[in-house]
Amino acid sequence: MKKVLAIVLGLASGLLAGAFTPLSALPPGSGNAPTGTLAYANAALQSGQADKALSLLQQLPQGGAQNSQARNLACRVEYTLSEWDAAIRDCQQATRLDPQNSDNHLWLGRALGEKASRSSFLSAYSLAKKVLIEFQQAAQLDPNNVEAYSDLGEFYKEAPGVVGGGLDKAENVADHLDTVDPARADELRAGIAAQQGDNGQAEALLKKAVGISPHPADQWATLARFYATHQRWAEMDNAIRNCEAAVAHDPRSAAALYDVAGVLIKVKREPELAAKLLQNYLASPYKTEQAPAFIAYARLAGLQQKLGEQANAQIALAAASELASKYRPAQDLRR
Repeated sequence: MKKVLAIVLGLASGLLAGAFTPLSALPPGSGNAPTGTLAYANAALQSGQADKALSLLQQLPQGGAQNSQARNLACRVEYTLSEWDAAIRDCQQATRLDPQNSDNHLWLGRALGEKASRSSFLSAYSLAKKVLIEFQQAAQLDPNNVEAYSDLGEFYKEAPGVVGGGLDKAENVADHLDTVDPARADELRAGIAAQQGDNGQAEALLKKAVGISPHPADQWATLARFYATHQRWAEMDNAIRNCEAAVAHDPRSAAALYDVAGVLIKVKREPELAAKLLQNYLASPYKTEQAPAFIAYARLAGLQQKLGEQANAQIALAAASELASKYRPAQDLRR
């Protein structure tokens, strides 16, 4: 998962940054029964309704404190809200309740990593080792967990050796990914090649990943990010157009539109296109927690403010606040 890249980069520098699915439209659940409530809470999380997801979880007996799935869901909602301490607390509880669950360890590692990337030198050093332990545990518990192996590989690739990083270890993870998701394996190898200064090989591997992926929109977004990093603007634009086309053929990959909008926002180019990409993502029925709708609304509002569309920006900010009233970046934009 791409989030881990920001996590481990932070560790390295510290050691040596319109529409949602209403619940009424979701499949019928089992009323107030725990399984039904959990299903509704997960659906709310996927559609970006952070407040609704947390409210549903609180309806469980004792707020779901003794339910591993509930604590994992709460952790993931808090993760999207950048509430790292709360996310760590709930994911730790989830792993205590179900220590054999790979995803519990994966999300605890991610939450710890986000906190580490924002911590002091000594705190980051300690937390980084805990991140690695959780990622390793997640991978060991489920050899088919692509996200766990991808995050572990990214950690090895980006983190300093003093906290357990190493390109040789990342290569070993890529070898395993070959057996479960070859496109992700090539993406990891591309990152290794870039670390070694071989950008030509990195580009070739990213293009290969596009060609073999069953859902190439994600790989086009990764390739666009690569070109943006190297200020190859024409090729970046072409990759973004291909990403849009891939989403048109595979609508369930709509989160890739959020990703490429983020690429444009980061390099401060083509704000109109970035806004259009976010609007198209928000209009999709296939939103996910990996691209939280309330963050998409907040980013759209920021773009609209810069484009002089103040009324539209206020509408987007109101939508963000309705979904996640405690999301601070949206609150800051309203001031």
